[in-house]
Amino acid sequence: MSGLVLQGIGLTMVAGAMSGNCMLPMKFTRRWENVWLVFSLMSLLVLPWALALVHVDHLFDIYLAVPLSTMYAPILFGAGWGIAQILFGICILRLGMGVGYAVIVGLGAVLGTLVPLWMGQRKLVSGTALAEIFAGVVVMVLGIVLTAWGGQLREYGSRNGENDLPRQQGYATAVLLAVLCGLLAPMLNYAFAFGQGLATAAVRVGNTPVSAAYAVWPIALLGGLVPNVGYSLYLLRRNKSWKGFTSDSSDVWWATLMAILWMGAFALYGVSSVYLGALGTSIGWGLFQIFMILTATISGLLAAEWKGASRTSVTLLGAGTAALIGATVLLSMGGR
Repeated sequence: MSGLVLQGIGLTMVAGAMSGNCMLPMKFTRRWENVWLVFSLMSLLVLPWALALVHVDHLFDIYLAVPLSTMYAPILFGAGWGIAQILFGICILRLGMGVGYAVIVGLGAVLGTLVPLWMGQRKLVSGTALAEIFAGVVVMVLGIVLTAWGGQLREYGSRNGENDLPRQQGYATAVLLAVLCGLLAPMLNYAFAFGQGLATAAVRVGNTPVSAAYAVWPIALLGGLVPNVGYSLYLLRRNKSWKGFTSDSSDVWWATLMAILWMGAFALYGVSSVYLGALGTSIGWGLFQIFMILTATISGLLAAEWKGASRTSVTLLGAGTAALIGATVLLSMGGR
């Protein structure tokens, strides 16, 4: 395994840790819509453009030079992911960080790993590497199922058997929302993978491949900006919660911290995908998502989400975590 690949894996670990904790500040906030508006504007508009302007030379010349068709895929996939982002914030509140990340990020990891691989990268890998990648995905799914199962037992146990049917229905609805979110979530990786024409154009005018990766994010995230800001504005108007911006400024600062962690994580993922080589947007995405789940699970434990949980639910969580670590090893072997 080359030094560049090891650097790429290391960067995905840091990126996963940042992204796995980016929603933690939400526990200290009051109004979801106030927080989400600031978070969306900072993470999907201000920060990606700031990073691109700093790292990419001749940025606007690049955008003007490429055909409009080059931007269609990243913008449309970004819009699909934007819907997932709204559902993501809701599901984290309803399911908790550990289970929410396992279901949403887990499904997103599977699809986000396999779709770019199947669409354009499978000819670049040997049969052995392909088998290792698929084995890693299977083990990843096992880890997701075990973690979600443990979370379900924890949820039911926390109610001490009271109102079981309503709670089961409520939990099932939240899980279904999380599944829908998981199906849409990898569209951000599709936007990045199928927006590489922008990165190629950036390299042609003298940017390094690492710097060129930053040229993709402003366009890809532009599609996600509209549904997120639109939904936040709708809730602000419906709930008449505009005064939340003036009555307590702490929500703004927490939202800004969330945005820095989130965009910083995806910026590092973009760089790591370059170091990981031709399979960077498939293998790298899978590793990135696994590290997110592991970090979010640890954060959930530290936040006492599992306090008082049964031994069975904790055992399932541990087994799921072990499976995710095993999936990390397999995916790393497939990308070596």
